Amino acid sequence: MINEQIRDREVRLIGENGEQLGIMSSRDAYKHAQEAGLDLVKIAPTAKPPVCKIIDYGKYRYEMARKEKEAKKKQRTIDVKEVRLSPNIDTNDLNTKVGAARKFISKGDKVKVTLRFRGREMAHMHNSKYILDDFAEKLADIAVVEKAPKVEGRSMTMFLTEKR
Repeated sequence: MINEQIRDREVRLIGENGEQLGIMSSRDAYKHAQEAGLDLVKIAPTAKPPVCKIIDYGKYRYEMARKEKEAKKKQRTIDVKEVRLSPNIDTNDLNTKVGAARKFISKGDKVKVTLRFRGREMAHMHNSKYILDDFAEKLADIAVVEKAPKVEGRSMTMFLTEKR
């Protein structure tokens, strides 16, 4: 809220240089702002009494937008990458998949390891859990198991995340 939009009975006023001008009516505060040739902006509406500051509103909005943009730049989204395996995978193929997962984890992503079963492989699901355990063991130096292997329909899944 700025200038005439501020309808509070009394406000705590902060001057353009950051000095406390005390508690006064919103009209008086607005007059102070006009004398300075600046805007009266409500900084903390939830405080008792609300805190208003005499500043250039356009400059204030620009600063806030810049801070938001800076904060957005620093945050990072974590993607979930998937590595699919089959129960009759060979050791070299498994090592290739481990290398791919290692690359994903080092970039800071989570890895979903899926062991897919087809046809008659469904009958021997319990015998294939060691593949996922072996996969996790090979990545134990940089990754930790976030969700243990779990059977979901025709596949067994496990999640790995970066060690902290």
